[in-house]
Amino acid sequence: MAQAWKSTGLRWSAERPVLTWAGGRRSALSWGRRVAFGVVEGGVRECAGARGHMCPLRAAVSARSTGGRCEECARLDRAHSVAADGIADDPRPYRVYLAWFGPGLAKVGITAVERGSARLLEQGAVCFTWLGTGPLMAARRSEELLRAALGVPDRIPYGEKRAVRAALPDLEQEQRAAEIAELHAKAVGLTGWPESLTREPFQAVDHVAVFGLDHAPAARGEVTELVAGGAVSGELVAAAGPDLHLATGNRVVVLDTRLLSGWDLVPATDEGEVRVPIREFKTAAPLQDGLF
Repeated sequence: MAQAWKSTGLRWSAERPVLTWAGGRRSALSWGRRVAFGVVEGGVRECAGARGHMCPLRAAVSARSTGGRCEECARLDRAHSVAADGIADDPRPYRVYLAWFGPGLAKVGITAVERGSARLLEQGAVCFTWLGTGPLMAARRSEELLRAALGVPDRIPYGEKRAVRAALPDLEQEQRAAEIAELHAKAVGLTGWPESLTREPFQAVDHVAVFGLDHAPAARGEVTELVAGGAVSGELVAAAGPDLHLATGNRVVVLDTRLLSGWDLVPATDEGEVRVPIREFKTAAPLQDGLF
């Protein structure tokens, strides 16, 4: 049997998606590349562990879990997360941002300055603008101020982001930026901003071309889980956040790479084959002719 690989997730590097594997291996992805793997027969999905450490119990986890962690490892991972207020004394400067994922789907968030726009790429943000820069706690207070005053959340379920993605290329870049432009204008007019936070002018950054959504046909469904003995094979036509959009036969399906963690994966040989559960989208766009 071929050597099994274990996925440690999808990262964005130099505006390109990169699959990472246990042991430090990396697979840089590009449009048109074939993505193909099988799940080892008789395998069980194990907890991905926390903060780079293996789960001491090697606990089994649900095949549908995008977190891929047991309760204890999920708690430990969350306890050291900036997003969960697990770190209060981080000396690094932070940025506050407004991100847009589709009509009516905007959020406010923070990310370390040193990470650049990586956090926005990982979240699948279609476009975004910076709002301000300053110490962590000032950025956190600003995030709370904006969330309450503008009526925008700090989290959006990923299924909602995925559901609106098909219609995004039909909107002009200016239309995609319009909602966060309006929110930015309201934000800079608010009182109560921390003095240590430097506000930044509106400048929309658009990721539709970066994600490949400007040339790819709309996805028709999504992988809901991997199964032992299953397989996925397709041509990469787009990627956004943790999602890979794969052309398989006569349709494009979305694979959330967070579903890969904890499984033993081996190379697949059958081109264009998907032998895992697929959920069809309710409002799929018509298939485009001439992709290949």
